[in-house]
Amino acid sequence: MRNEAKKNIPVVILCGGMGTRLREETEYKPKPMVEIGGKPVLWHIMKQYAHFGFRRFILCLGYKGSVIKDYFLNYEAMSNDFTINLGKKNQLSYQSHHTEQDFSITLVDTGLKTMTGGRIKRIEKFIDTETFMVTYGDGLANINIDALFAFHQRHGKLATLTAVRPPSRFGILELTEEDRVKQFREKVQTEWINGGFLVFNRRVLDYLDPDCILEREPIEKLAVEKQLMAFRHEGFWIGMDTYREYEMLNQMWDMGDVPWRV
Repeated sequence: MRNEAKKNIPVVILCGGMGTRLREETEYKPKPMVEIGGKPVLWHIMKQYAHFGFRRFILCLGYKGSVIKDYFLNYEAMSNDFTINLGKKNQLSYQSHHTEQDFSITLVDTGLKTMTGGRIKRIEKFIDTETFMVTYGDGLANINIDALFAFHQRHGKLATLTAVRPPSRFGILELTEEDRVKQFREKVQTEWINGGFLVFNRRVLDYLDPDCILEREPIEKLAVEKQLMAFRHEGFWIGMDTYREYEMLNQMWDMGDVPWRV
């Protein structure tokens, strides 16, 4: 797909959750605004999509959505050097430029306690293309977005999710009948799970209602109707769900070990 066509494909990012398991960071800001390497995790996610040419974003806001609005309203001033003339002839001149050029960002208040499917349903009027993408505001991965999108176009079904196998947080013990530890294995991969990074045909909106949870009835119904496919991603993926993961991601950034950076 040509870059000009990609720029019209909406990328819907779910930014409304309260992030209760990350309370140390989310008491005063929403989870997508928690910083990794001095930048909000939301910024990292948007940069990845933009790297592949997808630069039209719809942000579904909820908990402390005003923080995200303030961030983008002040983005130009906070991301550039500038000269300002005060007084009656007030004038602002930017002396540098950032790399987030041609981003189109629509910020929509989708409710404080709205579920994931309901948030997508509430931005339906902004989806004016046959295909659109959805992801969560806390997931980082080194997914090839072009390959994901091409996979969706090839199979012709209504929906694609990205299947990932994150390593288990705990080591695995193999025990004998006599309770002797036979083997200890670390970082065993789990079963396939939904890692987000979804691609939908617009008809998926008909499966949603304002109060639904995307990952339950809508996704389950699509699977039963054989309209849901999985794009297998064997590379790096993490959902920043706890303070432990927040610290780990910042340590990776400080050490220069950043698989998701593009």
